[in-house]
Amino acid sequence: MSDELLAYLNGEYLPRDQACVPITDRGLLFGDSVYEVIPAYGGLPFRVRHHLNRLDRSLAAIRMHNPLAHRQWQAIFERLAQQLPGQDQSIYLQVTRGAYPVRNHVIPDPVVPNVLAFTSANPPRDFAKAQRGIKVITLEDIRWHRCDIKATTLLANVLARAQASEEGADEAILIRDGAAMEGTASNLFIVSNGLLITPPDSAELLPGITRDLVLELAGESGVPFAQAAIGAAELETADEVWLTSSTREIAAVVELNGRPVGSGAPGELWYRMDALFQACKERLRSGAECHDD
Repeated sequence: MSDELLAYLNGEYLPRDQACVPITDRGLLFGDSVYEVIPAYGGLPFRVRHHLNRLDRSLAAIRMHNPLAHRQWQAIFERLAQQLPGQDQSIYLQVTRGAYPVRNHVIPDPVVPNVLAFTSANPPRDFAKAQRGIKVITLEDIRWHRCDIKATTLLANVLARAQASEEGADEAILIRDGAAMEGTASNLFIVSNGLLITPPDSAELLPGITRDLVLELAGESGVPFAQAAIGAAELETADEVWLTSSTREIAAVVELNGRPVGSGAPGELWYRMDALFQACKERLRSGAECHDD
């Protein structure tokens, strides 16, 4: 099915195997590009405004302007999603600084970006699998100091995820200067004595769209929460640990560094917040608003 889908590239919709950028593209040569992944539930893109606002911030941080207006992006997402009507999907977009005749670290002037996007079907959610939870290890955070930019320079993340897999884990939580920051592709929450805690926004972690939705849902449902630093020792003794992302949604960590988290099963608050998140998705599928705009 994916081979039959069209991708968007610089104003055109092409078969995916024909949507190619030159070998001198700066995203390819230097990782000089940013990206977003937008979930679409029932074929309807979710929290688009939030994703595009983050795209704007990432582009500004690397000295670029958004080459498209938000309404143009929305039209692209809708057309791509229409190829898989009614299905859950992940829409990927990337903006690179473009391709130039000479490979040079100097930022070119003017910048002619390459803009691409495509969609992929997501499998139906397996609640039984979600209830089993995930296994996680902790690793030293060796990434650079601008993790708030959603850049495609993800080699350190890839290597940490590979080490986690080699050690029989599903993900790694990265520790920097004694503080737990986030996963390789996810944001971090813990539950301690009834309080839901996530690290505060900083240059050293990515402000997650799903993370922010969890905080909104917690606030609406009366769940006490705080944005505060989480020490590595606090992580080890937490009653519950979660990782959130557009693809994982809210994943309960049931094992950390080979030891059970809490009872070794998803906790009571995870069940509550997961139900609220799933209800939000169902409202979107029915055409109702759900924390998007």
